[in-house]
Amino acid sequence: MWYIARVATIVSLMGLNACYSSYSVVKTETPDNKTKVAIATPLDGSESTTVFLDVLPKSTPNRELLAESWDSYRRRFIQKDGRVIDYQASDRSTSEGQAYAMLRSVLIDDNATFALTLHWGENNLQRQVNGKRTDSLWAWKWGKNGNGNWGAIDSNFASDADIDAITALIFASRRWNRPEYLQLAKAKLQDLWNFSTALGPAGKRYLLPGPAAAFVPNPSTLYLNPSYLAPYAFRLFAQVDPERDWLSLVDTSYQVLEQSAQLSTVFLPSDWVSLDTLTGKYQPLPQSSPLQTLYSFDAYRVWWRLSLDAVWFNSPQARGYLQTSTSYLQKLWREQSHVPARIDLQGKGLVDYEATSQYAMLYTALSLVEPRIANELLQKKILPQYKQGVWDEHSAYYTQNLVWIGLFPPSALPQELLKTK
Repeated sequence: MWYIARVATIVSLMGLNACYSSYSVVKTETPDNKTKVAIATPLDGSESTTVFLDVLPKSTPNRELLAESWDSYRRRFIQKDGRVIDYQASDRSTSEGQAYAMLRSVLIDDNATFALTLHWGENNLQRQVNGKRTDSLWAWKWGKNGNGNWGAIDSNFASDADIDAITALIFASRRWNRPEYLQLAKAKLQDLWNFSTALGPAGKRYLLPGPAAAFVPNPSTLYLNPSYLAPYAFRLFAQVDPERDWLSLVDTSYQVLEQSAQLSTVFLPSDWVSLDTLTGKYQPLPQSSPLQTLYSFDAYRVWWRLSLDAVWFNSPQARGYLQTSTSYLQKLWREQSHVPARIDLQGKGLVDYEATSQYAMLYTALSLVEPRIANELLQKKILPQYKQGVWDEHSAYYTQNLVWIGLFPPSALPQELLKTK
């Protein structure tokens, strides 16, 4: 029965990740105005594309596109109170969406939008038991429940969102001289460590994707998501929270990435993997699991996260991984000029369609290890999908975020944000 209960928890928690490839292209209707939030009121035009353009150095690749698409995103997807809306999933909001907005805001120096999205998350995504807040992490899903009321509808957390939010808070505290943001980051770091890390082989500590109840199915197994692993973030966390050994997560993150890639005959990262804590071996998740061990929409983010570590902290381990694990995708591109959106462990394409989000994540990685192909992806697969401020569909929330952060050059981040004053 413990297994059934944990699978149910996993299904509930990871609906956030499983839905990306099944988004409808038809925009759902927005809720009515009788609910406690005004849904269809996006941010106004108090800022302009020109303001955001001036923030980016003139040497920044895709500079105009980044400024314009951020302005478009904040108008379309962020309402006036700071709530980020995922129109393709019943107009819900997620901790991931709030965290992406915070991170993008600080990267492009948009203090106002950062404050709004942070404020909404803190006020609406609190994890509670019997009306009392349990910790400073965010419930991952907020929306309309079966009774027609709006609020947090799954109190589990997703650690990638909290990592991105904390990273944004640290940058924001340094960029805008806001010590209260750093204090909030430190509070969240304590809870992230306590509730989202676990001991594995040889007593080493590993990042869990969420609560242990969902991702430690038995005493000798951890379920892990390689795309959540953020070595650059753990290096930042070590700067501001020396009480916890965040650098140990850098080591285990690369161990997970490098060793679990060996499950694939072409060395691709997987959406999900299982770690046997007794043997130290990585395995595919059971066929009966709702989580899959294959290269798909989650795994794309590995390219982006390691690119940040390669540039921001000059990590040779990151560059080596990017060179090795993108080699098969480079081969596919050279041979057929497209890459399937889902690929199995043997390198077989599982679908006929492509994903603009994948191409953008690959773009940031290949810009470091194979610039010629990166430029081809940009010209042939990314830019053609951009029209009137958006990529793909007007309601494609996930694509907007991954393409934007994929096109934002890691080198465009002011260096002073990476260092403790």
